[in-house]
Amino acid sequence: MGRRIDFYDDPEAPRPTSIVPSANVVVTNEDGEILLIRRSDNGNWALPGGAMDLGESLPDAAVRETAEETGVDVEVTGLVGIFTDPRHVILYTSDGEVRQEFSVVFAARPIGGSLARSAETTEVRWVPVREIGSLPMDRSMRMRLDHFLTAPQDVHLG
Repeated sequence: MGRRIDFYDDPEAPRPTSIVPSANVVVTNEDGEILLIRRSDNGNWALPGGAMDLGESLPDAAVRETAEETGVDVEVTGLVGIFTDPRHVILYTSDGEVRQEFSVVFAARPIGGSLARSAETTEVRWVPVREIGSLPMDRSMRMRLDHFLTAPQDVHLG
């Protein structure tokens, strides 16, 4: 498996070769914990999510990706924000693709399933909000979570 390398406002970053609509999902349980994954391609903690496939809607991609990466079935309950900063690019070393960020972040609640790792995750767990700050995480993911935690009623466009 290749690696994922995030670049932010880095003059040495490779030039983007694609832009792919993707979804991330902030899933909260009844205890207020947030479902997080530890990515197998860079070791960072992140929200579940991934690229939209042809023939599916972005909310459907959010539900599918969450189930694939975590084993948890979810229902989308809202929109957290749209994150499209052209200064953030992601290099996938497996094929050399360099994506410009394009992520729609949804809020969701669990409706079934159980925690399970996948090829894309080395850990999956419910994390209390107070512990999130101590986890290794890319700045873009931390920004998405911070936005959800500080302004969950507002939609972020940026």
